[in-house]
Amino acid sequence: MKEVLYRALPDTLQGMLISIFNYLAYRSRYGGAYNSYVKKFSANRTLGLVELKQIQEKKFEECLRHAKLNSNFYKNHNLVTLDNISALPIITKEDLRKDIYEVFTIPKTKGIVSKTGGTTGKSLEVVFTTEDMQERFAMLDDFRNRFGYKLGKTTAWFSGKNLLTTKDIKKKRFWKTDNLYKVRYYSTFHIKEDYLKYYVDDLIKYQPEYLVGFPSTILEIARYGLRNGYDYPEGVTKAIFPTAETVNPEMRSHIESFFKTKMYDQYASSEGAPFIFECSNGNLHMELQSGVFEVLDNNNEPAQSGRLIVTSFTTKGTPLIRYDIGDSITLEDSSKTCNCGNNNPLVKEIQGRVDDYIYSPENGKINLGNISNTLKDTKGILKFQVVQNELNKIELLLVTDGLTYNKEIENKLTQNWRDRIGNSMDFNIIHVNDIPVEKSGKYRLVKNNIKLLIDK
Repeated sequence: MKEVLYRALPDTLQGMLISIFNYLAYRSRYGGAYNSYVKKFSANRTLGLVELKQIQEKKFEECLRHAKLNSNFYKNHNLVTLDNISALPIITKEDLRKDIYEVFTIPKTKGIVSKTGGTTGKSLEVVFTTEDMQERFAMLDDFRNRFGYKLGKTTAWFSGKNLLTTKDIKKKRFWKTDNLYKVRYYSTFHIKEDYLKYYVDDLIKYQPEYLVGFPSTILEIARYGLRNGYDYPEGVTKAIFPTAETVNPEMRSHIESFFKTKMYDQYASSEGAPFIFECSNGNLHMELQSGVFEVLDNNNEPAQSGRLIVTSFTTKGTPLIRYDIGDSITLEDSSKTCNCGNNNPLVKEIQGRVDDYIYSPENGKINLGNISNTLKDTKGILKFQVVQNELNKIELLLVTDGLTYNKEIENKLTQNWRDRIGNSMDFNIIHVNDIPVEKSGKYRLVKNNIKLLIDK
């Protein structure tokens, strides 16, 4: 009903609704303990490594004690120190999905629900306490504040928000604006050659101080601008903060070249993983105040490069203790240090998120963030994989639980895909018993076999 009302309104009133929605969301995020968290993280920026590890050890013990006392899922866990964390079991996304209501420490009605899209092919619904969310936003804002960002600065945002109407497309208007907080939300569902001109023209006109969102979308805009000789105004945009996808050197080079500014990366997750932040020197730092990072090999032994197992200090509503998040990282050599003032340990590379995509002749490239978000508001889907062998056709391999999955959910899933690929492509759902991993042992959410036809 809300969506029908929104789409019936003129553009100006739609913008007002977005402002109202943001006002209500921000009131929760930036209320309560938020300001005290911001002050604490700002004061702790230059703590030494020994002091940071002491904070981490204390917060780990508090986190484990809280989970044991309040979550049925963790009640049989032993209380151990951080040095003995390996004595605790590793949990997977499937473990959480199966017993999620046993994991919760608060009812969903008393928390803030986050629905992950699932870049590994499985969705997950977690619940944050209000204080969890305030602490996470304080930590994220403290990172962005280092580069001058504040709420209310003119910002261009590229995320999975599906805000456009048919009228917007006809008018070649691929954005909606929250004038109260000075945020313009650009659609990431319409990134195609025919439309990119309008994105570039409007960004130059809007002159955002900051860009936030899917780097694969920002990359396509930057490539178009460079290819067609656009001169983006120098000094306007202060920084770019990518989200949800891995940034590779090629992406960084094109984006920074066109927008004439630096990109500062960060790693987290919708389910509440601890943070990794990039500093002004271009180095990635694990934020020990946000959680524990373990890098393990296939035998669950500590490694320099391998699977990332996380314990988060900001997920009290849905505790994550030794959670196999499905990503992998490489640690920097312990002898390397950074003189930026941040003494948290260094990460050499985050390899976990693949910048793959599906191509729609109608809407252009659909990035991994938007693909994973097709699972939102669905149930009973255990695994999926999207395959594109033809320009005008995609196939969705689907493994379901046979219990909660039904026709209504399939219709919702189909609509989520149609929102992204448009209505002209052939879209076939194929129900299968399983989707095997690759020879490398990795699971691929996206198999695009026509890239050579697109990336020329």
